[in-house]
Amino acid sequence: MEVGSRGCGSVCLAMRRLAALLVLAAAVFMPVRAAAQTSAGSVLEETVAPGRNYDKAEFRLWLPKGVEAVQAIAVLVPGSNGDGRGQVDDPVWQDFAVRHKLALVGVRLTDKPHDQGFIEEYVNVSQGSGQAFLDAMTAFASRARHPELATAPFLLWGMSAGGEFNYEFVCWKPERVVAFVVNKGNIYYTALAPKAARSVPGILFTGGKDLEFRTQTITGLFAVNRRAGALWALAEEPSAAHVVGRSRDVALALFEDELALRAGGGSLKDVSEKSGFLGDLKAKTFQALGEDKVPNYPTAWLPTARVAERWQWLVTEKP
Repeated sequence: MEVGSRGCGSVCLAMRRLAALLVLAAAVFMPVRAAAQTSAGSVLEETVAPGRNYDKAEFRLWLPKGVEAVQAIAVLVPGSNGDGRGQVDDPVWQDFAVRHKLALVGVRLTDKPHDQGFIEEYVNVSQGSGQAFLDAMTAFASRARHPELATAPFLLWGMSAGGEFNYEFVCWKPERVVAFVVNKGNIYYTALAPKAARSVPGILFTGGKDLEFRTQTITGLFAVNRRAGALWALAEEPSAAHVVGRSRDVALALFEDELALRAGGGSLKDVSEKSGFLGDLKAKTFQALGEDKVPNYPTAWLPTARVAERWQWLVTEKP
């Protein structure tokens, strides 16, 4: 047998070359297959003409492959005048959608030019932008041949102005919302939410290193509505600035648990305050509510033990 320069015969060299080719093929094809598995679904785009309180209204729908009927729509709303349509490509959201038979909708809404750009007029949803969003859902229902999209309930996720949009949408159409988040936002148009909106579970996130006026605004919004019985939690992440931070991890637990408790069988089920947990905002602890009377100082209302544990994880910044 002829021996190569490194003491390996021709058969050995051939095997090495074959192994190298297999490694190269794996490197080339595996990422493509992984991406296909993550993004297996159909995508539609929808645009609504400019309206009273907004300029652009553009939406992207992502439907998991093979889903016969979605049970809810996760709505992904970006910060000020941003484009959230690409968020439907996020593998975390896609995995969540596949597991729970959800549609994903990424939102792009922008203001018409005005002299106070830090105030987003399009988040005042009752003035036109909310109807534009609902019109897009109706159009998606027809084009995707999923009629349930026109009436499916929403899980409202958003950051900054996205959270403002969520809050105002809950105030406007509470019967359509399973659960929602406010996330380090800025300007809100509604102080005391309608009673029906106060019955929609939500978490209001603040960042300990965010601008003080944002934190104070959200804290005040929480206080006035919680005093009126809102089934909401306030959650401050001490070292977070104006960023998502850990908020999505907590929101996913809220959404998952509320889907199980409220969705399915037509209209959304009511929430029992007594079945939840109370979070002590100062001690950063929680306990089951049961038949105990709600204290006369601000507390976080949390729907399940798992959400309460996630809330405590965020506010204490445990590893």
